Amino acid sequence: MRLLGKQEIEDIAVGAALLGTGGGGDPYIGKLMALQAIEEYGPITLLDPEEVPDEAIIVPSAMMGAPTVMIEKVPSGEEAVTAFETLQEYMGKDIYATMPIEAGGVNSLLPFALAARQGLPVVDGDGMGRAFPELQMVTFYLDGLDATPMVLSDEKGNGMVLNTINSVWAERLARGATIEMGGSVMLAIYPMKGKEMKRSAIRNTLSLEEEIGRSIREAKESNYDPIDEVLKITNGYRLFSGKVKDINRKTETGFARGTAIMEGIHDNKNEELELNFQNEHLIARTKDRLLCVTPDLIAVLDAETGMPITTEGLRYGARCIVIGMPCDPKWRTDKGISNVGPGYFGYNVNYTPVEELIAKGEKIIG
Repeated sequence: MRLLGKQEIEDIAVGAALLGTGGGGDPYIGKLMALQAIEEYGPITLLDPEEVPDEAIIVPSAMMGAPTVMIEKVPSGEEAVTAFETLQEYMGKDIYATMPIEAGGVNSLLPFALAARQGLPVVDGDGMGRAFPELQMVTFYLDGLDATPMVLSDEKGNGMVLNTINSVWAERLARGATIEMGGSVMLAIYPMKGKEMKRSAIRNTLSLEEEIGRSIREAKESNYDPIDEVLKITNGYRLFSGKVKDINRKTETGFARGTAIMEGIHDNKNEELELNFQNEHLIARTKDRLLCVTPDLIAVLDAETGMPITTEGLRYGARCIVIGMPCDPKWRTDKGISNVGPGYFGYNVNYTPVEELIAKGEKIIG
């Protein structure tokens, strides 16, 4: 157990944007909400998963919707409180702590704002180790935990309690409701006991985000390459150096979908990289090489500062370094690949771990 203050939140926001693989919402908005909550209510307690009692109730808190919507529809924080308190009343049980559902930009920070206001601790873990676009794309689902009962809440004061037969139906129904509620909502979801969280969560994600953010900050202060430090921490690889020459992005069916094209520079001169995303970057490939594919992590970093760039933040002319990182082993199981692998998103390629693609320079099939 330790207390987190403003500097820790600043560092976590940077690391969250990187592990969020371009998605999970704008970390700047989540950071401001968390910093304001600390200003008003004081430091936030971060718990190691082993410190949580087995029978205690843990409820992840998150935003659902297209990240691009948050540019114009900034949450106030009341939505998350309403969702959380409604679920607590519905279950008739006190909630012991909250945690992120994913290592996404805003979704790593929202639980801190909620926890400060509610006087609760935050558990150092999440359900993805990165960000994914759908509610069933969590380790909790892989381990048979239910997404519901869950509560959706919007800025107008609307709230909805869902009980579904499984997490796939929770995604379908909640996605439709989210579109009607303006494209983004706050969730209280996947209520579970401490012993279930310990079995299923990806541990110490927030500490990893903090380490990543701190390494980028210290590298800039000491004038050495922040990207090299990030790759050491994440066991990652440089995939491509380039300049954004085209970006096609649209919001549809509750997601930010699109493609970014990068013109190669330096070692990648005369090559062209295509990045496809659905909230998060899902596949990176050149004309004849597959560089990285979901569930492994793809992140775009500013070539000068090493700062992560979200999918909604990509701009024409930006000079970037694209990196790939291995995902948590849970996603490399048969169930994990069927749930979040390239086939699920409609890509006609086989999943190959990023370290094998780097070693072999594998050609695209299909």
